[in-house]
Amino acid sequence: MEQQKFDIFLVATPGLEAPLAAEAASLGWAPVIQPGGVTISGGWPDVWRANLWLRGATRVLARVGGFRAMHLAQLDKRAHKFPWASILRADLPVKVETTCRASRIYHAGAATQRIARAITDTLGVTIADDAPVTLKARIEDDLVTFSVDTTGESLHKRGHKQAVAKAPLRETMAAMFLSEMGYDGSQPVLDPMCGSGTFPIEAAEIALGLAPGRSRDFAFQQLASFDPAAWVALRQPPALRAVPVQFFGSDRDPGAIRMSIANAERAGVDAVTRFAVSAVTELEAPDCAPGLIMLNPPYGTRIGNKGPLFGLHAQMGERFRSHFPGWRVGMVTTEAGLARATGLPWQEPGPIVAHGGLKVRLWRTGPL
Repeated sequence: MEQQKFDIFLVATPGLEAPLAAEAASLGWAPVIQPGGVTISGGWPDVWRANLWLRGATRVLARVGGFRAMHLAQLDKRAHKFPWASILRADLPVKVETTCRASRIYHAGAATQRIARAITDTLGVTIADDAPVTLKARIEDDLVTFSVDTTGESLHKRGHKQAVAKAPLRETMAAMFLSEMGYDGSQPVLDPMCGSGTFPIEAAEIALGLAPGRSRDFAFQQLASFDPAAWVALRQPPALRAVPVQFFGSDRDPGAIRMSIANAERAGVDAVTRFAVSAVTELEAPDCAPGLIMLNPPYGTRIGNKGPLFGLHAQMGERFRSHFPGWRVGMVTTEAGLARATGLPWQEPGPIVAHGGLKVRLWRTGPL
C-alpha cells in the first residue's frame, strides 16, 4: 500500500541551512530551505533514514497533520477527532509543547491543556514532562500544525563520543563546515588544534561511508508507526570504502590527544586517523597529498584572553604558509581580527553561524 507522504522538517544550526539542503539533496530528497532548517517530503522510512544518515541536521520533525481552529472549543473538538493512534503508542507517555503566533488562540498553556486532554481521552496516554516522545503543536494564522520530534537527544550526539574538550565544536557543525570547504571524503584532513578530535573523526566517517546515527537510538522507535524489521534492514552497515590513513589531529595538550584517540576508537575510525601531541607552531605536513587544514582555535571570548591570541594566529599563519604548500585552510572563529592576524589569503567569510551563544564564521583560503 502507498505510504502517506507528509512534510519532514530538518532542523539546522542557524546559518548552516544551505549545506544541510545540499546534503539532503545528495541523499535523494528535494529540499526546500526555510528559516531554521530544510523541509523535505516523505513517509516514515524517510524519517528513519534522515535521522540515521544526515550529518548536518540537529533534529528531524515529522509534520503529521493539523487543522484550522479559531477558538479553544474548536481546538478541543478537532483534537479529539485527530488520528492519534496512527502516530502515538497508548503505553508510552507523551510531552506536549505549543507555540501560538498571530492567531485567535493566543494562550499556549490553554491550548496545550486541550491537546493533551484529547490525547489522553482518545488513547489513554499519560502526559509527562520527561516523556520519550514530544508532540509540538504550532498555531499560526489560526492553523494548528502537529509535529512529532522523531529524534530525541540532539543529532550531534552521535553516540560514540564520550570525551569532550572545553568549548567543543558540534559534530553537525563540523560536518557542514567540511561540506562548505568542498570536502567529499577523498581529501586528507588535518586539525592542528583538534581538542576531542571532531574534525578528523567526522571527516574519516564521511570517507568510510559510516552512518552518523549508527551508534544511537531515536525517539521514532517509540512511535506507533515504527517498524522494527524495516529499521534493522535500513541500519545494515554498508561495505566500508577503502580509505588511506589521511585524517590527522594534533594538540599541545596530551589530554586532548588521549581523548581524540579514545573517541576515534569508539567511532571505529582509528585505522585511518592519527593523533599526536604538537604545538601548532611546530607542525609538520604529513606524508600525503595536500588537503584541508580545518581548525576551531580559541576565540578569546570563552577561553582565556584575546591579547596573546593575535601572536599565536600570526605564528600559525606563518607555519601554514611555509610548511603546507598546496593545502587549503578552513578556520572557524568569532573574530575577524584574529583571522586577519594569520596573514592568510582569505576569501569572503561564510555566513554567521550560531554556536553556543556565539556567532562564528568559516574563513577559507584557496591552495596555499
